[in-house]
Amino acid sequence: MEAFRTRFSRLLTATIALSASVTALAQGPTYQLGRVPSQEEIKARDTAVSPEGKELPPGRGTAKEGETVYVEKCRSCHGPNATGSALHRGLVPLGNAKPVKIPFSLVPYATTVWDFINRAMPQTKPGSLTPDEVYAVTAYVLYRNDVITDTDVLDATSLPKIRMPNRDNFLPAQPEWKPKAKRPFGYYP
Repeated sequence: MEAFRTRFSRLLTATIALSASVTALAQGPTYQLGRVPSQEEIKARDTAVSPEGKELPPGRGTAKEGETVYVEKCRSCHGPNATGSALHRGLVPLGNAKPVKIPFSLVPYATTVWDFINRAMPQTKPGSLTPDEVYAVTAYVLYRNDVITDTDVLDATSLPKIRMPNRDNFLPAQPEWKPKAKRPFGYYP
């Protein structure tokens, strides 16, 4: 019996050692590539803009200025009349009394339009527009969708105040719920 215990103990020790080495090998070697980003680099990449617009940079633009930027930097993809092509649908339809249900057709906040243009446009060189150009193109998009006039000036103060046409139609009022009743799809806290 003692021989069995010794053999079992050695087998168990070998199994544990083998498991530990396999786990260590699974972690993979360190190739010494990359580095930990600095706080400044992290902050530079953290560019999301909230509905309140607290993160918006200084700058300004009007739809008239935006039309100039559009012709220079956007027309090749979105077309001369902002109607787009087979690959691009043109300017973002932002919603109206009967919204068109396609991606981006229901934008709740004007800051969302600014954020998208800032991050993703132009497609050939995303993020290359200056803040003034982004404000101007945003104004042009909002003007083309009858949200603002062509002379309205957009900046970090005025942009978050724009009320989008379909803002209140995103989430219906929460239905009344009684304990032990099944919740409707989509209403889970």
